[in-house]
Amino acid sequence: MPHRTFFAFMLPSLSAMLIFIALPILSSAFQSLHIEHPRVLIETETCDPFAGCTTETRVDAEATRKLEEAQPAGKFNGLGTYFNSAHLAVADVAEIWRTAPNVWQALSKITDLPFYRALLFTLAYTFVVTPLSLWLGLLIALAVNMVPQRLRGAITYFTLLPMLVPTFLGALVLFWMIDARGLIGAALIALSGNPDLSLKASRTLTWVVLFVHGAWNSAPFVFIVFYAAIQTVPRDTLESAIIDGASRWQQQRFVVFPHLRPIAIFLTLVLIMDNFRVFESIVAFSATAQASSLSVLVFKDLMNGTTRLYGSAAATSMLTILCIALLMMPSMVRSWQTFKGKA
Repeated sequence: MPHRTFFAFMLPSLSAMLIFIALPILSSAFQSLHIEHPRVLIETETCDPFAGCTTETRVDAEATRKLEEAQPAGKFNGLGTYFNSAHLAVADVAEIWRTAPNVWQALSKITDLPFYRALLFTLAYTFVVTPLSLWLGLLIALAVNMVPQRLRGAITYFTLLPMLVPTFLGALVLFWMIDARGLIGAALIALSGNPDLSLKASRTLTWVVLFVHGAWNSAPFVFIVFYAAIQTVPRDTLESAIIDGASRWQQQRFVVFPHLRPIAIFLTLVLIMDNFRVFESIVAFSATAQASSLSVLVFKDLMNGTTRLYGSAAATSMLTILCIALLMMPSMVRSWQTFKGKA
């Protein structure tokens, strides 16, 4: 294909990626190096004898001007936003390491800092939900592939139901179910005999519920991709394994699993990017007291009372992108090695 023709085909996609991906990232990186532009918002109520009263949020120009005089808007701050107490908290971490009596207490205090507390849950969520979703989706795909052909349509439909439910709505339904008056919460209280038992009050139980919900929400996508890939397994190779006397497990291990390895790498990359941005389930569970994430920190910065902390939100966004890139690196290296081996 001539280079000009190739460029003509790629130009629309490259333009969309530049406008909607590259430029916003560069804008966030630039803004994270500057002190955020503070705006003081106030709510005013306007009453009409016919339409009633309406509340409107507007910028308080005088208060904003005074705030900008104390903290000049757009002032270059370098990496100061990254190192302040709301993010990497370099000074706070150094002080904790200097004064803590042992390593465990130092780590405990560090993970109580806002950014590190959010990073800890985000990493835990990613490392638990990603493999759990992969294995659950794979097992469902293998199981559906073994049932009679006439039943696969109905089973596939019910398996995909969690993917059809919006993430926020699914988390909200589960939140109601684990309430003390909900089905799961009431059952646990009855079984334990403890009327004060609450899944929402326990940090560990809250994390477990969020992990379970994340796997439940992601498994249908993994299932449908694996199920489609299983249909492309070479029948000749599979029949040869059967003729050679391979058991069902040996067929899966030596024929199906190697065929699915590139798909598993792709799904791992997608799930890491998706799980690291966990947000909806935490908000729906009202679990910010027990669990926080980097996306929640961005949301709090942008909805921080009367002042929008754009620089702080941009810094958190850039740190999120950096963490995702580091987590994706092993899978990308493995994918590149697989590609080079085939080439």
